[in-house]
Amino acid sequence: MKKERLDLVVRELLERSGSLVDVKLEDHFPGNRLAGGKYSMGSHTITLYIEEIKNQCYQLFSSGEHFLDYFAFVFAHELGHAEDKELEKLAERLDECLTEQERYQIALKIEENAWEFAEKLLPEMDKAFMQKIIYHSLKPYWDKLQLEPA
Repeated sequence: MKKERLDLVVRELLERSGSLVDVKLEDHFPGNRLAGGKYSMGSHTITLYIEEIKNQCYQLFSSGEHFLDYFAFVFAHELGHAEDKELEKLAERLDECLTEQERYQIALKIEENAWEFAEKLLPEMDKAFMQKIIYHSLKPYWDKLQLEPA
């Protein structure tokens, strides 16, 4: 996948969202997780990890055929964090949590907000495709909270 195509997706979604967030594309996440992207509130920066996004796409869809759409949806999700008006307040509440249950509830809300933004930003994208990604992203939270998928 040519980096120019990824840059084009980034530029298009930044324009569509009106976001002024800084965006970095890196090959690999510097840790042991399969993190496709992260948003840093302090620097108002999104970092996308291309190889991790490819690996996630292969794990979920058994091919790289949908990589560009997958990349766009992951980026739209990170834009959702960057543009979330509740994020600062939710992050403060996360720091003040007394129970693990409460931490997972707030973390789930943060993720749900970002996915909701992503869905609205990409209305033309296949709904079943997006729902599969969202389901697998939120499932660990639902499991920890012993909730049924919404």
